[in-house]
Amino acid sequence: MSAPPITIRDGAGPPYLQVLERVRALIERGSLLPGERLPTVRSLAERLDLAPNTVARAYRALEDDGWIVGRGRAGTFVTDTLPERPAAPDDALARAAAAYLRRAEQLGFDRAAAARALRSA
Repeated sequence: MSAPPITIRDGAGPPYLQVLERVRALIERGSLLPGERLPTVRSLAERLDLAPNTVARAYRALEDDGWIVGRGRAGTFVTDTLPERPAAPDDALARAAAAYLRRAEQLGFDRAAAARALRSA
């Protein structure tokens, strides 16, 4: 990654979060590919006019979340396997409802009884 298209705007939140979100967006969009090397903390901090600790904090958070991996002196790279995005709330609710209905059926109740139990809860 030669020159990241990252900008820091005043009033747009903490700078480390802006770096984190922008790098993650570049990875998600495919502008940064798996295995691609990121700029060093120091060089990115200089380009963005930030303290190195600010960029390091963003990199640590991205690494903790599984977006990037540090390889010591070799540098920091986009991971080969990106983390899974959390399910949309509607998907999670649908899965929970289906699991609830399956469990109610296992206990010998029909859907109407399961719905009554939900309404009374």
